[in-house]
Amino acid sequence: MSANNGPLPDIVAEARRVLEAASEKDILVRLIGGLAVWEHTDPLHPALVRAYKDIDLATVKKQSRPVSELMTGLGYEPAKEFNALNGSKRLLFYDVPNERQVDVFVGSFEMCHAIPITERLALEPETIPLAELLLTKLQVVELNEKDLRDMVALLHHHQVGESDDDTINSAFIASLTSQDWGLWRTVKMNLERLHQGVAGLGLSPDEQRDVLAKADALWARIEREPKSGRWKMRDRIGDRKRWYEQPDEVA
Repeated sequence: MSANNGPLPDIVAEARRVLEAASEKDILVRLIGGLAVWEHTDPLHPALVRAYKDIDLATVKKQSRPVSELMTGLGYEPAKEFNALNGSKRLLFYDVPNERQVDVFVGSFEMCHAIPITERLALEPETIPLAELLLTKLQVVELNEKDLRDMVALLHHHQVGESDDDTINSAFIASLTSQDWGLWRTVKMNLERLHQGVAGLGLSPDEQRDVLAKADALWARIEREPKSGRWKMRDRIGDRKRWYEQPDEVA
């Protein structure tokens, strides 16, 4: 498919077109967000299928300019003012014909919490690693149904263990939460929400038990990890002080 043909109407096919074009130019770009969940779980359990509105990507800082050139070459319109102000951390591009946008996180993922999603970016060929992908969902304070579905999809389709390679690396997640009390607190909150919400997603009772067992195994691993002095100091304050950022909507 020629880059000059512009963005494809099918968002999954378009995400793959972007990844293929980046690979051809040796640009390190990976999917995050719902489409990354789809790529990692295809075929996705029918009860967990949802609509995908936009494409989210991650890249390393040194490739911010090549990514910008790639996206404009693929037919996207850059959000020039936004990119000029925020390009060191985030880039935005518009697919005008299909009324979509592409959000590119540069160097790190900073929403309610900061997740270092680019440090291990080369581990997977198309998406960020499963541990980081799950964390981008677990860090959402105002969790919605699509985020819950994505969390459940990742746990349903993958094992929780101490490594990567199609496994959710609980050791990596535990290492991050042991240093950051705020992230630990939000992860705890969202695993509790998962317990409350999984029954309404259409999984069988056995599938629900499997997902919850994996969520509990992840939490047990998080709790076993020794906590840093900084974590312990913040724990003394607890919920009396807001522990997360309130991200602005980018439109």
